[in-house]
Amino acid sequence: MPEIKVKVASLVGLHARPASQFVKAAAKHAGPVSIARPGADPVDARSMLSVLSLAIGHGEEVVISADGDGADATLAELAELMSTVDS
Repeated sequence: MPEIKVKVASLVGLHARPASQFVKAAAKHAGPVSIARPGADPVDARSMLSVLSLAIGHGEEVVISADGDGADATLAELAELMSTVDS
């Protein structure tokens, strides 16, 4: 399963609005998409509660994984979103 590491740019971390934008973008992918802290168990990136439960803060690194057709494009889109999300 392809994966990418990216730092969260949002000043509020992956909370509320930035998390919502991330979950909506992940939900567009037909295959499984997950997010995790490096070395930790991944959660479903299409679940708002799962993403919020990670309590990811500003500047933290996350690992995003996707599988299936278009996985690389999905990872690129999600990485771009994570690195440019406003607070």
